[in-house]
Amino acid sequence: MMLRTCRVLCSQAGPSAGGWQPLSFDGGAFHLKGTGELTRALLVLRLCAWPPLVTHGLALQAWSQRLLGSRLSGALLRASIYGQFVAGETAEEVKGCVQQLQTLGLQPLLAVPTEEEPDSAVKTGEAWYEGNFSAMLRCVDLSRGLLETPGPTGNILMQLKVTALTSARLCKELTSWIRKPGASLELSPERLAEAMDSGRDLQVSCLNAEQNQHLRASLSRLHRVVKHARAQHVRLLVDAEYTFLNPALSLLVDALAMRWNSPGEGGPWVWNTYQAYLKDTHERLRRAAEAADRAGLAFGVKLVRGAYLDKEREVAQHHGTEDPTQPDYEATSQSYSRCLELMLTQVSHRGPMCHLMVASHNEESVRQATKRMWELGIPLDGPVCFGQLLGMCDHVSLALGQAGYAVYKSIPYGSLEEVIPYLIRRAQENRSVLQGARREQKLLSQELRRRVLGRGLRVPH
Repeated sequence: MMLRTCRVLCSQAGPSAGGWQPLSFDGGAFHLKGTGELTRALLVLRLCAWPPLVTHGLALQAWSQRLLGSRLSGALLRASIYGQFVAGETAEEVKGCVQQLQTLGLQPLLAVPTEEEPDSAVKTGEAWYEGNFSAMLRCVDLSRGLLETPGPTGNILMQLKVTALTSARLCKELTSWIRKPGASLELSPERLAEAMDSGRDLQVSCLNAEQNQHLRASLSRLHRVVKHARAQHVRLLVDAEYTFLNPALSLLVDALAMRWNSPGEGGPWVWNTYQAYLKDTHERLRRAAEAADRAGLAFGVKLVRGAYLDKEREVAQHHGTEDPTQPDYEATSQSYSRCLELMLTQVSHRGPMCHLMVASHNEESVRQATKRMWELGIPLDGPVCFGQLLGMCDHVSLALGQAGYAVYKSIPYGSLEEVIPYLIRRAQENRSVLQGARREQKLLSQELRRRVLGRGLRVPH
């Protein structure tokens, strides 16, 4: 059965006499999943496409706990939303989830579900960031321990959220300074990288004493996380966030890259995320790729469409500034396509010195990537991989995985109390993705109907 599926789904990496054979995302690989899994997926995706549930998710959760009690409410969540999108709470549960993914040809991309609103004053103090630092180290160890045999590319990947280790307020302050004409060289990646590596005290004139102390502590946390990840052979994919934070985040990532993405380290160990829904992304990505090439550094990129559309537009309107986002979905798709072409060309020229994750739920973007990989001679086990969220877009993930591509599922894990606010926030940020999952719902319905009526592929239970 597995061999027959591969023959149907597989496209080949490189020119062949048969020509280009595109992947089919018609849900044919759903036969690899059990009926219970498909049923839950259909019900949960339909629920998540209902706007009131997403908008008022936290309030509905609190109401459910009061009405049903914590135990029953928790059981319902575990059987539905938590079970669909979360690997589990314990290391054993996470390992079970990952083993199941591996049997389907998929790999894990673990994410610590840390939540902090950029303007929140609730979570402050070094103790909170040190706690997150310890959680990140545990995630590195878990990522390494889960995979006795790494995936097709040999890479173990993990997500890293910088604002879990450094204050969003500090990042806003740094961003404001970076954006000023003739910004001081005090904030150069070279100076920050030197401070990270040497452990010397760093003083930045635009920050007060408390902020400078927090910056030094933050640099130390980031450096130690990457050092530990490098020792464990885990590559870190840094999440992009809001535009009023991203310049500071990119500065920190550039500093880490200068230290850890050198050829001698076998990098890239630190990747940055680029959001195609921002107007300036292609130009920033081009400059970053060229700078890495000139410096002889390995370059790692996770390419996404972006998730903060509504918030970005609200902030721009509130401050009377230009909207930084693309005008519509079509323009965002064109931006994604241009960025994808840029990065695949970089990969074809620089080989293992340039890594790319095509993080997309869009079938056309995935088709473009696989076709260009074939045209450029980029092998399936090379430095290009694909990424989707756990519990979503399985018709694309499974087809890619069964065809031999490296596919990662972004996997949050932790307790209900930790993960549910995280999931609701991600749902609010990804409304368009959730509401656009109608095709996946249709394919799930078709597969379930075939099973109920006894037609088509049979699934062993």
